[in-house]
Amino acid sequence: MKGIKTEERKIRLAFFDTKPYDQENFDRYKDDYGVDIKYFPVKLSSDTARLASGYDAVCAFVNDEIDAAAADILYRERVELIALRCAGYNNVDLQAVWGRIHVVRVPAYSPHAVAEHAVALLLTLNRKIHKAYIRTREGNFALSGLAGFDLYGKTAGIIGTGQIGRIAAEIFRGFGMHVLASDPYPNEVWATEKGILYVPLDELFRKSDVISLHCPLTPETRYLVNERTLSIMKKDAMIINTGRGALIDTKALIHALKTNSLGGAALDVYEEEDKYFFEDHSSMVIKDDVLARLLTFPNVLITGHQAFFTQEALTAIATTTLENIRAFFLDGTLTNEICYRCTQKTCARKETGRCF
Repeated sequence: MKGIKTEERKIRLAFFDTKPYDQENFDRYKDDYGVDIKYFPVKLSSDTARLASGYDAVCAFVNDEIDAAAADILYRERVELIALRCAGYNNVDLQAVWGRIHVVRVPAYSPHAVAEHAVALLLTLNRKIHKAYIRTREGNFALSGLAGFDLYGKTAGIIGTGQIGRIAAEIFRGFGMHVLASDPYPNEVWATEKGILYVPLDELFRKSDVISLHCPLTPETRYLVNERTLSIMKKDAMIINTGRGALIDTKALIHALKTNSLGGAALDVYEEEDKYFFEDHSSMVIKDDVLARLLTFPNVLITGHQAFFTQEALTAIATTTLENIRAFFLDGTLTNEICYRCTQKTCARKETGRCF
């Protein structure tokens, strides 16, 4: 891939799925990185990819769909770089773009923000803060139905011990909880230092009072929480998901909730969220029957993929994304690159320093 020099002209960036807070933060820093941005409110997909004609790079978010058809269009339009302003990349067909368009991401914009939101979801769901708030606004100060349980002495299960998972685990330890962890690449030094125990996944599901999901969505983790794993969980256990929606088989979750086989669920993500999340649908009927059913349960709490949403995170997203773009077009640096062969562990990056 042949980039351009920032001193020759500004880098042209097509920015998709734009929200006001995106534009505000990127506008604040874009001139520092030599980037000229055209903001598009529509999501990036095969239907909209032609809008990138004449641009050097595109910027995408979690619900943009860069499948093989979209990748073909971007390549024909001579887009050289896909800059994801997020950590996850399950919405990109990496095999389709490999060898044609480089992909970079923001691997850690604010792990504390996501971990803290996961804990906030648990505290709210357990102590029913959301219900108490509504009651008191209406002058109802009764306590009936608001009882929760002490976190102290209970067991939290952390699935995925990357930066976010480790921070969440340490917060749970701060409450005096026992913490079990599961990860295909365990960090034993950290676990020993923090008093955390790695266990097989089934053991974690059986023993945990609270399970918090912090792993990426891959073919191996899709529907990690399913009918079988839900059946071996404690009947009063709570599950927290600030990762990706498809980590949970939502229909199996609904069945567990309907049969009182689960204490509750707090979800910041949903597997079909691209149709609803990040937009205002308050004056419309929700036509997704699964989402609508979830919203009826008294022991389910849903937020609209806001775990990342702090000012610190928005600043880090903007500056890291712009630096990813500037570095590539200035000298070919791809510090935060992801590619199909990397995910398949067949990449020559270690020998060459480049994926292709």
